Amino acid sequence: MKISPVALLHKLNVVMLAALKPLGVWGIGALAVIDSAAIPVPIDALLIDYVVHDKSRFLLYCFMAAVGSAVGSLLPYYLGRAGGELFLLKRINRQRYEQMRDRFEKQEFLAIMIPAMMPPPTPVKLFEFAAGVFEMKMLWFFSAICLGKFIRFLIWAIITITYGPAILHTITRAIHQHLAYVLGFSGILIVLLLVYVLRKVFDRRRGTTLPVEEN
Repeated sequence: MKISPVALLHKLNVVMLAALKPLGVWGIGALAVIDSAAIPVPIDALLIDYVVHDKSRFLLYCFMAAVGSAVGSLLPYYLGRAGGELFLLKRINRQRYEQMRDRFEKQEFLAIMIPAMMPPPTPVKLFEFAAGVFEMKMLWFFSAICLGKFIRFLIWAIITITYGPAILHTITRAIHQHLAYVLGFSGILIVLLLVYVLRKVFDRRRGTTLPVEEN
């Protein structure tokens, strides 16, 4: 009997939650590492649950979750740093690559922090990989991810403390009731963000095209 990927992922989440949740702040940090590095975990919902049960430590939970996410994001970052350059150089020449990297460096912090602030399904790992490809300094990359995730988690914590734990169920129910609108709005935001970053990186106003070198 075959197990579907979704069912397998759910079982892995259950096992990880059972093992790590009792560890408190260290547990939320470890789960955030796993979520950013490899296995998707509903980290926002877990953070809300932690805050509900211990409101006095909400800042610590947000901080640990943000740091854990930043640590986990180092995996796609270093993957991009290790092999991303070769991937691009097969499609563009060295001069074009250097131009793209220089332009990315002008707005790299915001280009990483803003996606980190946005909830799923924002493709944050693509931006993390790109940061590695363009050799963004690891300390700046880590700080951008950590700050973006901290702001995101802090917003959830403040909403939870202000309106109570029922807000999560209310938001979830509203999302399911208006799923088409939510997906459409999220898609528009993602597209706008990608267009903004791509325009900055490739600087179309100066005539640089997308990374496909002419034959």
